[in-house]
Amino acid sequence: MRTVYLGTSDFAATVLRRVAATPHAPVLVVTPPDSRQGRGRRVSAPPVAEAARELGAELLQAPDVNGEDALARIRAAEPEVLLVCAFGQLIREPLLSLAEILNVHPSLLPRWRGAAPIERAIMARDAKTGVCVMRLTAGLDSGPVALRGEVAIGGDEDYGAVAPRLAELGGELLVEALDLLEDGTLTFAEQDDAAATYAEKIGAADRRLDLSRPAVEVAAVVRALTPHIGAYLELEGGERLGVRGARTVDVGVSPGTLKVEWGALLLGCTPGTLRLEVVQPAGGKPMPVDAYLRGHPLPTLG
Repeated sequence: MRTVYLGTSDFAATVLRRVAATPHAPVLVVTPPDSRQGRGRRVSAPPVAEAARELGAELLQAPDVNGEDALARIRAAEPEVLLVCAFGQLIREPLLSLAEILNVHPSLLPRWRGAAPIERAIMARDAKTGVCVMRLTAGLDSGPVALRGEVAIGGDEDYGAVAPRLAELGGELLVEALDLLEDGTLTFAEQDDAAATYAEKIGAADRRLDLSRPAVEVAAVVRALTPHIGAYLELEGGERLGVRGARTVDVGVSPGTLKVEWGALLLGCTPGTLRLEVVQPAGGKPMPVDAYLRGHPLPTLG
């Protein structure tokens, strides 16, 4: 089928590469403009832009996909189907009605509609998550679902382990959906709105570890935000210590306390204790705790 692909992230780039290897390869790829990223604020292209260039696909980097120029380029491509995956821009009329729109969403809808479904599933310690291919509508991830697949979330798995598996699954499901759509056999089922939960965008408050919560919940936050966003402890004086790896241990440590014992850095929660395994000092790179302790004094929590 003649397709136009809209996406931005690493997840979306993986899905794009899978579709590009089929007869449904996009005739146009749309993604946002390059932007400043990271601590160095270097200008970087979105992962989907890099993938499109590697694939030799026609590329449009649009600050507003609903703008007149972008809309004209998409219309000129004469798509039968628009494919949307982790795009990050709201699609409005008249683009919304230009063609059938299939959206790849990494959750088991109606659970975790919204901006951060993978992170929220890990934070909630869900045993499984998945991917849905749905029809994009004006509502927030509320359109009918055509295909879905499940992925188990291991008890010690972080975002970096779960997201790539979901992206691979998303690519396979999208190709299957396009094959069925071309055959005229793709069907959709409405979601149960009463069962919906919402995956709010990750904000600053989500990143700061709350030691008034149980250790199992704090560990889940660390896993959900590793390696792409990063959780942290606030130290005395407002400095931050990033926490990139942690696990619960059966050791008694007072809530809100950091303690070194047998070469381990232990963090008391309410209740329970975490053993910090990978940390990131301010302005530095992630490192094992033993390396951190060799070069830094025991930090004081703020």
